[in-house]
Amino acid sequence: MTRRMQLFFVTALAVLALASTGADDGLKIGVVDMDQALSATDEGKSAREELGRKEREARGQVEPMVERFQALQEEVKGKKYVLSEEALFEKQVELAELKNKIENKMKELEGQLQIDQGRIVAPLRAKMLEIIEGIGKEQGYTLILERGTPGVIYTREALDITDIVIGRFNKKG
Repeated sequence: MTRRMQLFFVTALAVLALASTGADDGLKIGVVDMDQALSATDEGKSAREELGRKEREARGQVEPMVERFQALQEEVKGKKYVLSEEALFEKQVELAELKNKIENKMKELEGQLQIDQGRIVAPLRAKMLEIIEGIGKEQGYTLILERGTPGVIYTREALDITDIVIGRFNKKG
């Protein structure tokens, strides 16, 4: 979806919300910073710690390979003029193979980290959306927007309900 389409969609929602409110009803809009809310909840902090641990483990798998690559690179650089052409070629082939292994391992680990992040964060996000919807219904909000989404350029701090969402999320925990 292009940025223009997203802006149109948000604007259309706001117009529909305004049109659907009666003359007696006041327009009540809230804004939530989902990233802040997710990272500030107890479960979000646990998720962030788990993802950090997985990231450190992934780094631990790649670092020995990178160190071996750097050592081999230094060895080739230092012995470049002493080694025969055949021996130098073999070292360069070994360097290229090791570089490919490192790149493949990094892609594999990045993919796994993305999967882990989705698996860990998706349920928290779904729970957060339920809580936001509940707050919206209970407190009579006409519209609740996510801070940072296309179309939301500025909001007054008074519209921000992130702290309310965090408190409710932690209570439900």
